[in-house]
Amino acid sequence: MADIVEAKYIWKNGEFLPWAQATTHVLSHALHYGTAVFEGIRCYETQTGSAVFRLRDHLKRLESSARIINMELPYSPEELIDAARQTIRKNELSSCYIRPIAYRGYGAVGVNPRRAPIDVVIAVWPWDAYLGESALAEGIAAGISSWRQRSANATPGAVKSSASYLNSGLANMEALDNGYGEAILLNELGFVAEGSGENIFVVRDGIVATPPLSDGILEGLTRASVITIARDLGYSVVEKSLVRTDLYLADEVFFTGTAAELTPINSVDHRAIGKPGPVTRALQERFFAAATGRLPEYAEWLDVV
Repeated sequence: MADIVEAKYIWKNGEFLPWAQATTHVLSHALHYGTAVFEGIRCYETQTGSAVFRLRDHLKRLESSARIINMELPYSPEELIDAARQTIRKNELSSCYIRPIAYRGYGAVGVNPRRAPIDVVIAVWPWDAYLGESALAEGIAAGISSWRQRSANATPGAVKSSASYLNSGLANMEALDNGYGEAILLNELGFVAEGSGENIFVVRDGIVATPPLSDGILEGLTRASVITIARDLGYSVVEKSLVRTDLYLADEVFFTGTAAELTPINSVDHRAIGKPGPVTRALQERFFAAATGRLPEYAEWLDVV
């Protein structure tokens, strides 16, 4: 986690604005009522140039999030794909983090968002490992939060919205205050859901397991990629409900996410799991090889800038 490193330009509603001029009104609907959906995407430097990891899938998910909350985006996924490419080129970045966001802007007050206009923004900036380079190598300590995962019938896990992340922020701050590197949230039934900004996997007796979407988690694209990679490597992968003791007794545990990439967990609630294990290492190595264009069998995941 780090401060934003400013780039030069931000794409907003079809035009490029200097970074400092890409502002919004303080009475924008989203600021008061959480009516915004967004994505986090990474662009990697490869041997054949810069390439965005699963760009098309991310922008389709943005459209899906918008559809669930009755927000009709004024741009198609194809138009946003082109805008993302242009924004990376305009900022002359070989690798970066990409943040598309669609939000209800200025023009209406009250919980009904329909009268507020929809603004769409794409920003890019340099960003290294979300949880730190040492975390990628050595793993982090995680703690189970006292805050529960938002209910699927309150704020669905399928929606990646700004409103959802108040829940994440509360859990993350609690974890940091308690000396952990990240939080793990349980859902209202007590099943393991996800981290504050990541999906979670456990490995036990060679079997890789991760919570199902029905337990209220985000349909993570890095999660889906790692499931594919694990099966391609011959591992058995199951999606099943997990309880906290499954974390304590696991041989290996790790987070996945666009920002976190594939980050090992070396302890949960002060129960030692140990150094990143062989399955985590194999998956991590292959994931980064795929994301940086070194594995032609996953070339379809990359969108060349």
